[in-house]
Amino acid sequence: MSRQADIERRLDHLGNRVREYADGAADTADDWLSRGRRAVGRFRGIDARKRIARRAEDIADEANYQYRRLRRHAGRHPVATAAIVAGTVGALFLLYRALRRDED
Repeated sequence: MSRQADIERRLDHLGNRVREYADGAADTADDWLSRGRRAVGRFRGIDARKRIARRAEDIADEANYQYRRLRRHAGRHPVATAAIVAGTVGALFLLYRALRRDED
């Protein structure tokens, strides 16, 4: 095979791979856009935004209260340290459940 034909074949193969990657990136971008539109659609009303903001503040306040309460006890008893870790994991789990998608 000549060198010219080898270069052309490699460029052809490279062009096909670039097209495949571009198609995959375009599909991913379309998917992200549609997810974003669905997420925005859920929060259209002012009441929904206010409810979400209040709920987020309540969750943050509760987590802060629990953290401070458990931290005071950590100096008194080593088991309290384990409770702080468990409380943090629990708070993260609650945030995950509050912010998860409907499809889950």
